[in-house]
Amino acid sequence: MSTSQLPPFVGMGWAMANRDHVRFVDCRWSLDGSQGRAQYLAGHLPGAVFADLDADLAGPASVTAGRHPLPDPDDFALAMQRLGIHDDTPVVAYDTAGGGIAARLVWMLRILGHPAAVLAYRDGDVGSVLEDGDVDVAAGSFSPRPWPQSAIATIDEVAAAAAAGTVVVDARDGVRHRGEREPVDARPGRIPGSRNLPWTENVVRGRLDDDGAVRARFEALDVDESSIMACGSGVTACHNALAMEAVGLPRPRVFVGSYSAWAADPQRPVDTGAHDA
Repeated sequence: MSTSQLPPFVGMGWAMANRDHVRFVDCRWSLDGSQGRAQYLAGHLPGAVFADLDADLAGPASVTAGRHPLPDPDDFALAMQRLGIHDDTPVVAYDTAGGGIAARLVWMLRILGHPAAVLAYRDGDVGSVLEDGDVDVAAGSFSPRPWPQSAIATIDEVAAAAAAGTVVVDARDGVRHRGEREPVDARPGRIPGSRNLPWTENVVRGRLDDDGAVRARFEALDVDESSIMACGSGVTACHNALAMEAVGLPRPRVFVGSYSAWAADPQRPVDTGAHDA
């Protein structure tokens, strides 16, 4: 496998064999704050740099754009430069959440045509290779590029798509999709008509499930090239989008504002309870 033609997911064996030719990016983050830079400093893959979801992979949160909107292209380029990433640097991103956070960076890079992959690994794969402390790298020369609108769905496009029967897939867990619990967004529930495929169902002990099993889950929802991925704030939706790409299905658009933007607009209806389809 060429480092310039990375698939959406790679394993630890490949990553360590190519460690001198890729940039490892640690993307650890959690809603409760238990994962982040402190954990990175305590132990990370050799040479890995740290990307913060809120500061590096998202713009300022807002009612209309959601909790994790895409950053301005210039700001994203500066973040990638700080991490020592050039226009041709293959990136392998990881976290401790099965790739759910790392997928955001990988999706952002891949829609720009940049080689990037999620490191899919089990805890036992890491062994004794970790190092601690910060990693100083020379600045990269990553060029600012506009976000391709063909990869992104707006809130109005999502509303129109859902009303027309286009499949909108919500990557949140079933409890949140049914509106039984909502720890962070304005209202419990879901985008009306959206289907639920928690991104975690495609991960088995840290690694992407068998291609056939992943494909079957998406095909059971009747996804196609017009489908849209959503989640809470446009992060784990990226994992579902990459999983589709990994098994040969068309990479769908992502609704970056996701439920955080939808629920914040009181004019947008929400559904609760079990999906009726």
